[in-house]
Amino acid sequence: MKIKNIVILIVILIILIAGILLIRANSTGNIIKDYYTYTKAICDENNFCQDYIIICENKELIEMKPITGATIQHSENWQDPRENKSEILCD
Repeated sequence: MKIKNIVILIVILIILIAGILLIRANSTGNIIKDYYTYTKAICDENNFCQDYIIICENKELIEMKPITGATIQHSENWQDPRENKSEILCD
């Protein structure tokens, strides 16, 4: 009877240890430290502006999707009033 109990205890411990290791391995590989999205209007040299969804992860551009219908054509003499017009999208 003692051997049967010891075997059952060993099997339970192996299952617990394997479960803990499996959970730990899955959780450490899926952590994203710095993931964010925002929208930004980007204008070209002809003052045609298009809104985009900007997706960043760890300060790198992951994706840039145009927003359908979010465009505007400004006049030839229009000046962009925004102070921060830099091309760095994910900083």
